Amino acid sequence: MTDKLIPLKIAGVGYSLPETVITNDDLTKLYETSDEWIYTRTGIKERRVVSGNQNAADLGLDAAKKALEKAKINPEDIDLIISASSAPPKLYPAIACLIHKGLGISKPVPAFDITAACSGLIYGLSIAKGYIASGMYKNILIVATDNNSRLVDWTDRSTSILFGDGAGAMVVTQSDDGVDDVIAIDIKADGNYGELIELHLDGQNCPLVEQYEPQKQVIKMNGRGVYTFVAKILPHYVEELISNAGLKAEDIDYLIPHQANIRIIQAVQERLGYSDDKVVTNIKYYGNTSAASIPIALAESVEKGNVKLGTTALMCGFGAGMTWGGAIVRLREGIC
Repeated sequence: MTDKLIPLKIAGVGYSLPETVITNDDLTKLYETSDEWIYTRTGIKERRVVSGNQNAADLGLDAAKKALEKAKINPEDIDLIISASSAPPKLYPAIACLIHKGLGISKPVPAFDITAACSGLIYGLSIAKGYIASGMYKNILIVATDNNSRLVDWTDRSTSILFGDGAGAMVVTQSDDGVDDVIAIDIKADGNYGELIELHLDGQNCPLVEQYEPQKQVIKMNGRGVYTFVAKILPHYVEELISNAGLKAEDIDYLIPHQANIRIIQAVQERLGYSDDKVVTNIKYYGNTSAASIPIALAESVEKGNVKLGTTALMCGFGAGMTWGGAIVRLREGIC
């Protein structure tokens, strides 16, 4: 431990997507809809989904391996694993523990999951920043992964059209040059709006007591309510985050938002006055990948050269809870 706050370096990022593609036209086999109806309302053309026994832990492990390779860090040098997932395939063991095993790490290290839905990467980065700053841990692996295709009601057109599966990972370390890659970070939640997005876990009471009424174990979402809430909160929140960091909108090179709905992304873009080339969007091809959304958008855009390195990016997200958060980060050469 040290009295001096240690700066954080984003050392590597990676992502993983299932191979199976489900297009909007494919969904016409399940219910009355059309590619035009879905695309004009959401900006989504297709999404990736898990098949067979593949799940979020598998995707997360693949993304973690890629991020570690980019960071040039041996799994044995990781001393904390944080996993963010909206709905892990198992409550325990935690996805973070499954990734610990999958990476073949021989020593025991702390590993735990957090549930902040689509804000998971920002929440995880906030936690990691505190641990790095304190000197408690040196190398931290953050994995955000979800397989929501297994948790939606595929007879519910309003919700099932939105989600896809995927994973993103980020390796953060103690900075060796005194520069902190997290310029500003903030996380928030308001449980008063929690009923807007819910996923119940089923079970049964002891046979000796009064039984409860079971809930269907699928994602339930008030789409209009979520849109209204986020459209009211997010544009002003992002503007305030930049201002509180002592910056102006033009000081940010890229906006990397949660990929939930193209209209919400455009609302933030308009508020900041950004051109299309400054805003990262991949919702057209992957839909809403929940906790994985922001790190996938980051890693893929850097890999494809759509986001240049040696720049500054603003990542922002929102999700069930309701939770939201944002981070202004430096993107160094070599992270992907």
